[in-house]
Amino acid sequence: MALRSATVDPPSFLVSPTIRRLANGLTIIAEQMPLDVVNLSLWLRVGSAVESDAINGIAHFLEHMIFKGTHELPCGEFERRIEERGARTNAATSQDYTKYYITAAPQDFAALAPLQIQMVMNPRISDEDFARERSVILEEIRRAEDNPQRRTYARSMEMVFDRLPYRRPVLGPAAVVEGLTPDQMRDFHRTWYQPQNMTAVAVGNLPVDTLVATVADGFEQAMAQRMVGQAGSTKTSIGPFQSYPACDLEPPFTAVQRATHPDPSLTQARLIMTWRVPGMADLEETYALDVLASILGRGRTSRLVRDLREDRNLVSSISCSNMTLAHQGVFMVSAKVAPEHLPVVETAIADHIRTLAEAPVTPEELRRVKTQVANRFIFANETPSERAGLYGFYHTLTGDIADGIHYPTHIQRLDLSDLLTSAQHYLSSEAYGLVTLCPED
Repeated sequence: MALRSATVDPPSFLVSPTIRRLANGLTIIAEQMPLDVVNLSLWLRVGSAVESDAINGIAHFLEHMIFKGTHELPCGEFERRIEERGARTNAATSQDYTKYYITAAPQDFAALAPLQIQMVMNPRISDEDFARERSVILEEIRRAEDNPQRRTYARSMEMVFDRLPYRRPVLGPAAVVEGLTPDQMRDFHRTWYQPQNMTAVAVGNLPVDTLVATVADGFEQAMAQRMVGQAGSTKTSIGPFQSYPACDLEPPFTAVQRATHPDPSLTQARLIMTWRVPGMADLEETYALDVLASILGRGRTSRLVRDLREDRNLVSSISCSNMTLAHQGVFMVSAKVAPEHLPVVETAIADHIRTLAEAPVTPEELRRVKTQVANRFIFANETPSERAGLYGFYHTLTGDIADGIHYPTHIQRLDLSDLLTSAQHYLSSEAYGLVTLCPED
């Protein structure tokens, strides 16, 4: 029985999604879309950020174990049924969330959706499967450590975050993963994989009532089986999303903080300049930073690309992004550069940051970015899986899908003074984190 039903007024090219919250705490978001496919995405507000150091990596490890079957569904049977119907399934774990999805033909949705829900809610997590999968996880960690891009990202996160768990790798360190136990994973699943911590998003060419009923019935069956399997155990109650208190967030850099790492596998140096900025817990402050990142380093006409790559040929690549995590964000400039050019490239980037804080961007630049944002939003929401991702991401991290649906509107409302104020408040040319990875001589 649903406790609440609502719709959100979206842009004209989106069909209004329906939101229902069930008595067990599960939120279902459903939308009929005239493409002959249905996507069901199960989002959980749990990722590496909720782990302690002692179990760092367990959320990602659990994602793998979900696919090892239930007591009713042997290992490999779910994938067999998915493949025989030509459907697709996958999952992902981040710092702030874990998601599982299937994409299937509408006529197969009623058969496959309950299986996916059963897998997520009632994994077997046998000792034997756990031991076998641990070697897979350890190999994935080794591959990540061998990947220059992932090494660079890890070093930059260690620079930005002194205390927040975002400094830790999602995969976890090998030494920690080697010591994890099946009982720890069962406890982690029992604590976090609760309906009140989940958002189920179903988008595709079926009536909304059919989508909602299929998901709700699937969860009712899964929870009934779970109650039998966990008779006598207790579960941890999980409340609404809570951001960290402001006093617990990382303060802005007050000077240039540097870290240099030798990396013999590289042929070019990597340079990463970072600033600590607001995250999704302070969403209104992120929009201008998104625009500034595009003006600086998105596309060939952006300032850094045009200056440092196209005109002066000082870098082989350069980009800028505003990474908005749940609690805090990172404004980041990344470049591949010959080691001898590192000082001049750092100075040039700092000069561009100073210019942003001293003078408004041009009206032409702002119009360009606004057009790009509007078009990217349309192009990125043309399929059921993309639409389900939009709804699931924002509902999981902010509790309100309107934050995602109206993102282009927030960008369109910005003016030149908003960008100047944001640059002056959050981006300093004299205080930032700087990580360089250099090939050895």
